Amino acid sequence: MKTAIVIGATSGIGREVAASLVREGWRVGIAGRRQEALAAFQAEFGADKVSTAVIDIMAPSAVTALDALIAETGAPDLFFHASGVGYQGSDIDEEKELRTIQTNCDGMVRMVAHFTNFVKAHPDVYNAAHKAQIAVITSIAGTAGLGSAAAYSASKRMQSTYLSAMTQLARMEKLPVRFTDIRPGFVDTALLDPERRYPMLLSREKASRCILKAIKRKRRICIVDWKYRALVFFWRLIPRPLWERLTFISN
Repeated sequence: MKTAIVIGATSGIGREVAASLVREGWRVGIAGRRQEALAAFQAEFGADKVSTAVIDIMAPSAVTALDALIAETGAPDLFFHASGVGYQGSDIDEEKELRTIQTNCDGMVRMVAHFTNFVKAHPDVYNAAHKAQIAVITSIAGTAGLGSAAAYSASKRMQSTYLSAMTQLARMEKLPVRFTDIRPGFVDTALLDPERRYPMLLSREKASRCILKAIKRKRRICIVDWKYRALVFFWRLIPRPLWERLTFISN
């Protein structure tokens, strides 16, 4: 039985991916800040298949809680980090901007770095024939700054750069770990404003199917889905000065 740890499994993409893994026969350890949501997930799928841990990725104690969860589930084949925050709006709310950067950058690094060190410390489990896979939900917003989500865009660019650097480090040090950078477009989650209509909006179920396919194929980068792959291809061709003048775009 394969094992996964899913950070940020109480809602959105994280919950959907965790549920899909359980249905496919994985043993899953789920983590998030809301105890009631974790308990509901475990009640739905069974304590024999699901372990839970209340983890706030911004707290230094998060790594201790992660170690305890791993001890309960066993060393995972997959570490899936879906925890993050973001908001859209033309107002520049300093507290929201800082919280977005701190959660998406500091929190992600705390968890991913700690798990990478866990892999290094367990050569009896992980080796060239059995590598751990670390997958992180970033965003297509990291490929170009979106004016109505400045901090979010910047934090997602940082996440992708960090994964790229960690991939290089793993090769340099021959670490038995591979990284997957998952870049969704608009997905129907609580991060989006329910009052707005979003183009090419993806359901959580469809996004999850694309993500699991990329994980199984051990893809390095996955843009979810094909429509957003085409969109990103074309907007990368736009010169920066022109992009920054596209003020008619409502992102």
